[in-house]
Amino acid sequence: MDSNLAKIFIALVCAFLLYLFCHFWLPYEQATALGLICFLVILWSNNALPLGVVSLFPILLFPMFNLMPTDLVTSNYSKSIIFLFIGGFLLAIGVEKTDLHKVIANKILDIFPNTVRGMIYALALTAGSLSAFLSNTTSCLLLMPLVLFLSDDSALRKRFALALCYGASIGGIITPIGTPPNLILYGILEGYQLPSIPFAQWVMLLLPLAIIMFLLLGWLLSWGTKDKTLDKQHQPITGKLTADQKKVTLVLISLIFLLFANSPIKPYYGGLGLNEKGLLLSAGLLLFLPPINILKWQHIKKIPFEIILLFGAGFSIAALFTSTGLADQLALFLQNFSQLPTLLLIVLIASLVTFSTEITSNTALISMILPVIYALSEQNGLDTRLLMMVATICASYAFMLPIATPPNAIAMSCEAVNVSCMIKYGIVLNLLGILLVSLFSYGYWRYFIN
Repeated sequence: MDSNLAKIFIALVCAFLLYLFCHFWLPYEQATALGLICFLVILWSNNALPLGVVSLFPILLFPMFNLMPTDLVTSNYSKSIIFLFIGGFLLAIGVEKTDLHKVIANKILDIFPNTVRGMIYALALTAGSLSAFLSNTTSCLLLMPLVLFLSDDSALRKRFALALCYGASIGGIITPIGTPPNLILYGILEGYQLPSIPFAQWVMLLLPLAIIMFLLLGWLLSWGTKDKTLDKQHQPITGKLTADQKKVTLVLISLIFLLFANSPIKPYYGGLGLNEKGLLLSAGLLLFLPPINILKWQHIKKIPFEIILLFGAGFSIAALFTSTGLADQLALFLQNFSQLPTLLLIVLIASLVTFSTEITSNTALISMILPVIYALSEQNGLDTRLLMMVATICASYAFMLPIATPPNAIAMSCEAVNVSCMIKYGIVLNLLGILLVSLFSYGYWRYFIN
């Protein structure tokens, strides 16, 4: 039997078994919904079919089983938040085309000493800084050649590769556009008509957490490397920025300035009142216009449309949880924990999401869990946005397995890291992430987003 056909068969069997198991306790719609979601998650995880193909299945499956009408499902593939992501992709393509990412990376690397510990911190911060505004997948792919160049020592390459992929995940949470779960949170907040979290406020809340995680990551990965030295030295790029690099830099700086100026700081400043999705898309489209002329229409092909479709599938799953009553049903199950002290409830949600993300797509997981948290919070008068934010950040802070996040998979693909090594370092970072996210949310975030 073809290996991909076997994987599809396994997904079907698991989905059917889950449906049979749930059918004894849940109504038909809810049991069927869980079975279909199981089918999608397994296909996303085992790569039996292309990511984009699986992401289109909800348009066929949800109406086929009378769970949602086709028009309602397809509307989730055109949410306004998706165009924010398209704008971010266009900016990333412009940065890559002009090699501006290499300049940024080398400037950061120049700050740190040419030691093992210095390179670990430099790689982590470089990947994290890029991932705050660009796709963490793109950041890792673009910087991985630098990792492989720095040393021929397999032990050092392992640590450098982990510094890169973990740094990308840590830095991706600094801004709302850094990683897909952040954007899904914004889309679901919009769907439930909850107040959004302004760009500047998000950065203010998440940057201190990321800085501490960077420090702990560098300390952990540099442990035991005191006697090791680099067998190659980093060669900085010399010379001035090219004309095209200056154009892209100007667009990026202008965008960042507008995003921060647009973010209200209540009660002192109301912001510019501009739509952030429009700002991101405008910045991306600006690269096509004269006199900038950085991108051509053929560059559109570089946009990972499978990720765009994955967003649509994620929003469709979230809508399915609500329309079938599954979110309310799961919230009733979690009701047993709702009377826990707020800090313990936060730790429970953080732990559940972190370790669940290790074995499934963080995009799919966060799409499923946020409607449940919304229902639980609304029923018990809890801080909905705070708990949603805890779950969203923890969906990106999964470090143990290669299927947990795209950066982890990229580190494995370069053959510098094995699974046992990733688990060894990853479980420590998982626990540190759960602890820090819980403490930050309870002692800092809740005073600003309630």
